[in-house]
Amino acid sequence: MKINRIMTAALVAGAAAFASFPAMAEEAHVAPVKEFISQNVQTWLTDPAVVDAIKEQNAKTSGLSQAAIDKLDTDWRAQATASNKPFVDEVMARALSKFLMEKKEGSQGMITEMFVMDAKGLNVGQSDITSDYWQGDEAKWQKTYGAASSEVFVDGVEQDESTQAFQSQASVTINDPASGEPIGAITIGINLDML
Repeated sequence: MKINRIMTAALVAGAAAFASFPAMAEEAHVAPVKEFISQNVQTWLTDPAVVDAIKEQNAKTSGLSQAAIDKLDTDWRAQATASNKPFVDEVMARALSKFLMEKKEGSQGMITEMFVMDAKGLNVGQSDITSDYWQGDEAKWQKTYGAASSEVFVDGVEQDESTQAFQSQASVTINDPASGEPIGAITIGINLDML
């Protein structure tokens, strides 16, 4: 009986150790992603194209109720894959979206997508169409702007279905360079196969 308990304890300990390997392997991407953000993205987060667009949208969305935010998000989701998408087209035509598209193209495949969020977690501009408009209920916004954090939040590793490339999203708070106050956040998709 004592041997059975020892064997069971050993098996449980072994299984627990084995289960932690994927988590440890996944964590290996965090430092290189943070370094990439520090060297290649942080430098332009104070650009007026980014800061002014966020401040302008914050002025428009500051009084929105949760019901109004939910309606915007529902409208976006309905239009994201539709042929007629005036709301999505308006956001994609913004100067900030064009700025982000240029930065993505200039990354030579390292950046898979980017979107900037306001103080409510609503998209201000983006390089690609996102599946939703409100990010305020997700970790990318909650662990950056929502937590008043200056840390880069790096999400887990995912495999892109179309490209089969491994990628991760990194998110960081954007501050107004004039006041130092947090005004929004950005999420950047990073192609881990190129790091």
